[in-house]
Amino acid sequence: MSAAAPAIECDADLRAFNTFGLPARAARLATVTDAAQVAALIAAPEWGLPRLVLGGGSNLVLTRDFPGLVLKVAIAGRRLADEDNDAWYVEAGAGENWHDFVRWTLAQGWAGLENLSLIPGTVGAAPVQNIGAYGLEIAERFHGLQAVSLETGEMLRLGPADCRFAYRDSVFKQALAGRVLITAVTFRLPKRWQPVTGYADVARELAERGIAAPTALDVSDAVIAIRRRKLPDPARLGNAGSFFKNPVVDAAVLARLDAAHPELPRYPQADGRFKLAAGWLIDRCGWKGRDLGPVGAYEQQALVLVNRDGATGADVERIARAIQDDVFARFGVHLEPEPVFV
Repeated sequence: MSAAAPAIECDADLRAFNTFGLPARAARLATVTDAAQVAALIAAPEWGLPRLVLGGGSNLVLTRDFPGLVLKVAIAGRRLADEDNDAWYVEAGAGENWHDFVRWTLAQGWAGLENLSLIPGTVGAAPVQNIGAYGLEIAERFHGLQAVSLETGEMLRLGPADCRFAYRDSVFKQALAGRVLITAVTFRLPKRWQPVTGYADVARELAERGIAAPTALDVSDAVIAIRRRKLPDPARLGNAGSFFKNPVVDAAVLARLDAAHPELPRYPQADGRFKLAAGWLIDRCGWKGRDLGPVGAYEQQALVLVNRDGATGADVERIARAIQDDVFARFGVHLEPEPVFV
């Protein structure tokens, strides 16, 4: 039996659905709890309106009221889908809270996602952004996903190659942007697990705790402690996490920067280029702890923009442009925002 279309709310308030806490309303809002509901929605008159797929709203800057249909993904469920000699294959519904899912996998004894603890958002949003932190990216643990076409209602299965993962990027931000709704994601968690502790902050935190041979739970606890010290809780201070991508430059650009700023942090990439620390660049331009209207760069981490009180999307846009302009003027490097502007 096909699922019935979910109820559609008119003139819906979106403030609670974006972690920046920005004011915006949607002409229509439908909460999707089952993949089959999307096919039913396609037949609804509202389907002809502009559409926006919304997960946890942790990577979103709402600059205006949305004149169409918002699809709030709330598909639940988590299970061990399969296993072999090398790995566990763990599936979660796209609407599951990401951090809760990570901690659940660890409680089951399935290591592999611990470095990505406490990242806000949902499971379905994780592959869209190819989220990463402390030496690990989703692409390294990704096995496959299920999605539904927003054009035909057809169910799709995509593997790693189909997703075209790159640094904070995927096919879902490119060719498939706005064309599919992810319903479930499967991760490959290795049975011969090795901790990823090369990131300086993680190594330091574990050393301070006197842990020489960390378990996956030890790594997760360390990451949580680091993130809580550096990053504000969106429930208390609205934000969208790291606001700018770390820029990646070629050797010639790095040589130019190195001559004037030899202390600039840089991280060699497999393609011969170098990733720079966006937070360091912003800090050196004097933005750390500085406000522009009701939005500011967080005191503990210049890479995070925060809603001090009553900010709008226009306020966020204004400070983002000011920071980009300052960094480019001083370093000749362009910063690209991580969040999606709507």
